[in-house]
Amino acid sequence: MKTITIIGAGMMGSALAFPARENGNEVRIVGTHLDREIIDGCLAANRHLKFSKDFPAGISFYQIEQLQTAIAGADFIICGVSSFGVEWFRDFVLPQLPENVPVISVTKGLVDLPDGSLITYVDVWQKKLDELGKNIPLCAIGGPCTSYELVSHDQTEVTFCGKNMDVLKMIKAAMATDYYHISLSTDIVGVESAVALKNGYALGIALTIGLNQKAFGIDSELHFNSQAAMFGQSVREMAKLLALQGAGDLDNLVLGAGDLYVTVYGGRTRLVGILLGRGLDIDEAKAELAGVTLESLVVAERVAKAIRIKAERGLVDPKEFPVLMHIDDIITKKVSVDIPWEAFTFER
Repeated sequence: MKTITIIGAGMMGSALAFPARENGNEVRIVGTHLDREIIDGCLAANRHLKFSKDFPAGISFYQIEQLQTAIAGADFIICGVSSFGVEWFRDFVLPQLPENVPVISVTKGLVDLPDGSLITYVDVWQKKLDELGKNIPLCAIGGPCTSYELVSHDQTEVTFCGKNMDVLKMIKAAMATDYYHISLSTDIVGVESAVALKNGYALGIALTIGLNQKAFGIDSELHFNSQAAMFGQSVREMAKLLALQGAGDLDNLVLGAGDLYVTVYGGRTRLVGILLGRGLDIDEAKAELAGVTLESLVVAERVAKAIRIKAERGLVDPKEFPVLMHIDDIITKKVSVDIPWEAFTFER
């Protein structure tokens, strides 16, 4: 049995409490300063406000002021914050964590640097640890997994990545169940890039759903040709981006494609993409979805910005990324949706 502390009471971090506790581990969930209502609800009813199923019995819940109590004696820590909490976790949590206790993160995304490079959140946190002179093994979770389906015990396969395979094996032993299946990889850049890059492309695929609803009616039958064309081009562009990241392993592309599929059919990104496809601009879509966290928009903007910088340096041709560039124009320039279908074709 391990002692596992989850920091961040969002849906995905909290969902991981299910396999963790069902394996007989001691599990503690600590809410961030934004999770007070969630933790209060968990303490009162043993259920997350967004879940329709109770937590397994025996989980302990803490407010952020009780962080030190919650991490005392932990064998590893799960970071459950969204991408908007990356800096908070870096600046507030990392300095308080004990030496040599691994952290594994569910947070997906990339940070763009002035030279057009894209780094993972693990890289961001490692820089902070280096400044602090602390040794904390950093790991991350990638792959197609929606929180509510994990809670429902739907069959799920993900990848845990990190530099130390022994640490990964320890965490896997604590977390793997008959419905939560875990691959292991030491390619942090490849895994984390693959699952981050899919965000903007999921929005692109959802655009086609909105376009068809606009043309044929919201309750019309689904049109799959356009979705498939966009999916294929998205995977093609993701493969090129992974190569630019220095992660050309086919397994990483498969991981990203699987996550892309899940995000289109089960994620929040689907909602904003459909609204944009129906004809709303980005501000109107955000207003329609007030209160919904849209991390995909941030990732798409950062990746597109990095590509533009690389293009200025002569390192890449933006025309190789027609979906990404159009999505960026929709988000940053508020252009109308006009998918460049012919740019997807090729001659070989």
